[in-house]
Amino acid sequence: MPGGLLRYFAFGTGVGIEIGPSNLQVSIARVRPSTIRQIATLNIENFRQRPAAEWGREFSDFLKRHGVAHLPAIVLLPRHEVIVRLVNLPGVEDKDLGAAINYQLDTLHPYSEDDAIAAYGRLGKSTDILVGVVRRAVFDSYTGLFAEAGIKVTNFTFSAATFYSALRLNSEPPKEFLALANTMSGLEVYGESSAKRLFSVIWDLPEEKVASMAIAELRIPQETEPLLTFPSASLSAASTGACPMFSLAVNLLPEDQRKNTSVLRYIPTAILAVALAILLTAIAMHKPYDTNQYVKQLQMEIAKVERSAQSISAADKEIAAVRVRTMLLDEYRRRTK
Repeated sequence: MPGGLLRYFAFGTGVGIEIGPSNLQVSIARVRPSTIRQIATLNIENFRQRPAAEWGREFSDFLKRHGVAHLPAIVLLPRHEVIVRLVNLPGVEDKDLGAAINYQLDTLHPYSEDDAIAAYGRLGKSTDILVGVVRRAVFDSYTGLFAEAGIKVTNFTFSAATFYSALRLNSEPPKEFLALANTMSGLEVYGESSAKRLFSVIWDLPEEKVASMAIAELRIPQETEPLLTFPSASLSAASTGACPMFSLAVNLLPEDQRKNTSVLRYIPTAILAVALAILLTAIAMHKPYDTNQYVKQLQMEIAKVERSAQSISAADKEIAAVRVRTMLLDEYRRRTK
């Protein structure tokens, strides 16, 4: 997550797709250090009943109209099809997270061992790990559908991960809060507190009941009011895609299938290349600079010596003139009257 001066490097444009029961909600977002702006939205209706190539062209034409056809999309799986867990792993380094998660993965879902796909990401610098699990058959059906539609996808994830990232792109969220987000899967509860770093669930209950139960889960004051302004799921996904370096990397898509066509991924390489070029130029210029400085110092010393030599030469000339006058006077004295 960007913090301090890093937040001023939060620039980019992203595309997010939220999968609903029958529709796809598409958002294009532009992220700047102080704002997240939704450029355009598209609602693709009845995508499950229509040929994939048909609504794939509709999506492609939408991106072309807004000049972002080169961008891959981040796709949010339906929230009710993803099991979200928060696992605390104190003392486990990032390089060992995969092994630690796999060791206890069977306790996080009800599926068989080969029927589950999981992705995970560390929440900031904490020991809490966000884990998402989806059935392999469900995941394969969606990846196949989007591939058939010709849509470039860089990330299949879920709303909790993108909500967490989007809330931190421009500023830090409150330490304790509760939000009710209207997603295409239903009313999603999202919250954070000191007792539970991240809480995400969908309950098919009245809003008041949902808020009361979520407050109890988060262990925050009962008078806490849910946030009224909260990014839509597709907008949060697009924001995450706009600044992937500053976002929680919870990606269910295998690495070899991720489409990375955004030019933003070249920014770190470009920055490092510029820094290396400056360093090499400085090294190359160091010796000529030292030589130039030495020559300047030498010329200053020579100028000082020349001034002294000129003074001595002038004194010698004056002494010679006095000697000549003295000799003339001596010769004059030796003459007879």
